[in-house]
Amino acid sequence: MTQNLDPLLIKNRKLLPIVQGGMGVGISANKLASAVARENAIGTIASIDLRHLHPDLLAKSKEIPVQENYDILNRIALDREIKAAKAQTNGQGMIAVNVMKAVSDYSALITQACESGADAIVMGAGLPLELPDLAADHPDVALFPILSESRGINIVLKRWMKKNRLPDAIIIEHPNHAGGHLGSPSMTDLNNDRFSFRRVLEETSQVFKQLGLENEKIPLILAGGMANFKKIQTALKDWGASAVQIGTAFAVTQEGDAHINFKKTLSEAKEEDIVEFMSVAGLPARGILTPFLKKYLNNEQKLQANAKADPRRCVQSMNCLSVCGLRDGISKIGQFCIDQRLSDAFNGDVRKGLFFRSKDPLPFGDQIRTVYETIQYFLTGQKPVMPG
Repeated sequence: MTQNLDPLLIKNRKLLPIVQGGMGVGISANKLASAVARENAIGTIASIDLRHLHPDLLAKSKEIPVQENYDILNRIALDREIKAAKAQTNGQGMIAVNVMKAVSDYSALITQACESGADAIVMGAGLPLELPDLAADHPDVALFPILSESRGINIVLKRWMKKNRLPDAIIIEHPNHAGGHLGSPSMTDLNNDRFSFRRVLEETSQVFKQLGLENEKIPLILAGGMANFKKIQTALKDWGASAVQIGTAFAVTQEGDAHINFKKTLSEAKEEDIVEFMSVAGLPARGILTPFLKKYLNNEQKLQANAKADPRRCVQSMNCLSVCGLRDGISKIGQFCIDQRLSDAFNGDVRKGLFFRSKDPLPFGDQIRTVYETIQYFLTGQKPVMPG
């Protein structure tokens, strides 16, 4: 193992201690996930609205523009992406599928992912209490809940133990560093000390002891702000974490599934361009202050004041989230179609798109490098010679 790091052990597999985070819409699909897996790490496909990678499915969406048809087509897309990724891994690593608890059809997506051959299911954006039930017919599929504090870990473990199932790993995500939707009830709470990695690791160790799980050796994976060699060394060697999960740094690699404009927008963003805001899902989110987001935030109070429940206002997915500020008329949270804005970002539309991004520096600045080079830096600290 590079730099004397212990391997990440999942289902008797020895893997590099690197997990690529799931990023939707379409940012982490078969190309990125398989490239990460070929390095013997865990590549992750984001299950959200993968139709956008398949022109024939988008065409069928327009023919029958109703939610039931969208859901069916998204599951077909997920099946294609998983099988394409698995075919390109050369038998290395694992292919995981990220499913958000916040989407309305999460249970069907989990079933589809398992049936299509995913090696693992990663679930966040809500407590994944029923995940063992949904994956019960597929015991070989690893299950990774995403949580941000020890209280949530305690709740999930107790519920899962009643179902005679334990997580194959737990991803601990720090809301003050991650990109996308953040595991905090409010923006003022993002930097609360209860989310600090060292505290969560220590408290989780106590939770394991209280529940009699101290000998189970459940891997703990740190996510958020970890795209840095020294931070990874500290997390794995000093804090006792088993692996790290990294998103944005993989999104901007050559193998990333999104448009080149998407990669450039993420890689060229300055610290002052990265902001937190309330998403339509009722969670804080972090992204880049693009023309869309700047205009939206300038008009946010007016839009919230005029919020009203009206499904006809939904542009594309109608019922993509179980809770949606725009569709449901919830005035305190976001008032835009997140599916449309993320789709625009995937297609490289800097003017209309919503670009999620972590706030920490990227390892190669504005350079777009390969997955191999990125992982080598994470594990050795060595950077390739930069052009120019």
